[in-house]
Amino acid sequence: MDSLKLEIKQLLVQALDLEHLTPSDIEDDAALFSTDGVGLDSIDALEIGIALRARYSLKVDADDPYTREQFRSVNSLAALVRSQLDKQLEGEQK
Repeated sequence: MDSLKLEIKQLLVQALDLEHLTPSDIEDDAALFSTDGVGLDSIDALEIGIALRARYSLKVDADDPYTREQFRSVNSLAALVRSQLDKQLEGEQK
């Protein structure tokens, strides 16, 4: 999972053009949308969704009440991606 977290951090830095941050600057459990965390906003959330869809074929439902929690941190994003990838693998194996 650590390599997945690093990939997600790199994706965040690149997709959001966070020139002031490197992947190592982002704590795994830092709140992405908090001023005491990374400080992202709702436009960034849309960009993250687009980047995750492009990179991992991830389907994000903006109306899902759990989406906000899934986008809380790198840890929660990694869990979401891992869960979706596992479901995709299960579907392919059937």
